[in-house]
Amino acid sequence: MRSEIVRSTIAFVAQWQDLEKSLISSTKHDTPITIDSALDPTKPTYSTERPTLFRERHGWCPYSERVWLALESTNIAYDTVRIDNTGPGRKPPYWGGNTPQMRWPDGKEQSESMDLVKEVDKRFANNMLYPESIKNDVINKARSFQNIFPSKSRPSSRAAFLFGWSGDPLWKSEFESVLLKTDELLSSSDGPFFCGGSFTAADISWVPFLERYAAQLPCLHEGLNPRDATMYPHLNKWYEAMESTVPAYACRVRGNPSSWRKVLTMAGYGNAGGVPSDVIGRMDDLKTEESRAQTEEERVQDQSLWDEYRSTRPQLANTPSAEAGRVLMSNREAIVRDTLKRSDTLKGIGLPLDETGLDNSMKALAALLIYGSENDGHYEDLNVAAKEAANVNGVVALSKFLDERMCVPRDMGMMSADAIKRISVN
Repeated sequence: MRSEIVRSTIAFVAQWQDLEKSLISSTKHDTPITIDSALDPTKPTYSTERPTLFRERHGWCPYSERVWLALESTNIAYDTVRIDNTGPGRKPPYWGGNTPQMRWPDGKEQSESMDLVKEVDKRFANNMLYPESIKNDVINKARSFQNIFPSKSRPSSRAAFLFGWSGDPLWKSEFESVLLKTDELLSSSDGPFFCGGSFTAADISWVPFLERYAAQLPCLHEGLNPRDATMYPHLNKWYEAMESTVPAYACRVRGNPSSWRKVLTMAGYGNAGGVPSDVIGRMDDLKTEESRAQTEEERVQDQSLWDEYRSTRPQLANTPSAEAGRVLMSNREAIVRDTLKRSDTLKGIGLPLDETGLDNSMKALAALLIYGSENDGHYEDLNVAAKEAANVNGVVALSKFLDERMCVPRDMGMMSADAIKRISVN
């Protein structure tokens, strides 16, 4: 029966309004506001009840990620203004300074990432991130980051602690030293996190950089893998704990490896031009692992984390995949415009390049994401339906295009983005 629902949807029995009705509506909830200031430069009306976070627009900035994760992990309602900090990016006229910044409900403004994390904990989280019993340890472990990461690397929001001033990657031995010292620091605790068995501000201090290292270092040097359980056993356990026991991180804040690899093609390497061929080769090898189908155990674990994350966020869809469909629907007009602007370079890939054809493809893809994700946890029918739809309207070609264009976590969380990736490769 469920397969029939999926296939009838692909036949366009369902229209946009049908798909919208199948999702949980957020209209009855006081949903926090998110503004992309590059698209809407109008000065917002600030809430006197919720804090407002100003963070870097694309999700690249590791310091913005720290504050974002602090708010998300402590389940605080907040508004967001995304700022384009890429050099001459489109900044709103009311904005000044760097990200992250916070405007508190009392009108006070503050900056510096870990100062903001402390203030979030003090104002709203009741010492959740800095537990009194281990507060000094949390502060010391958070500060240790400054002494362990390379001091002579070029600052960058997209490629932090990766490149020297020449534009070349740091030596492999420098990265290995960072990883070994980090593993040793983690070994001093009695749990997978920096300060024991619980997620704290110490983990927030480290995670944006270690997250990027996990995706980027294997591209820069052969045999360099921060997740190597033999070389770095404590660091490997920390990665697993962050991704499997911290719902806010796993479901929304964590960037995906393919996005961090794309960043390497945009930063570093001085003025030499393109990315070296050996780096490109390692990137291609890593794509293979990510293209595999999700196991049932992985799906169940993701859904459990999603259920916990969504329990206080009723505006979200029931599954990570359906959430991808919801985001697709809410942004469909902008996606059509973005795609048609690139029509000259997209010919021959099976993607409809007219407004009506693209709308139909998006409708089919949204249906697969929303209905297919509820197929009793089995993706076989979803994959069959995707192949059938591709013969009619290029839905797989659209999913491939979106997978290439997406920046995670800017556009959506990693779990939801992976649902689109799975359609694109099957």
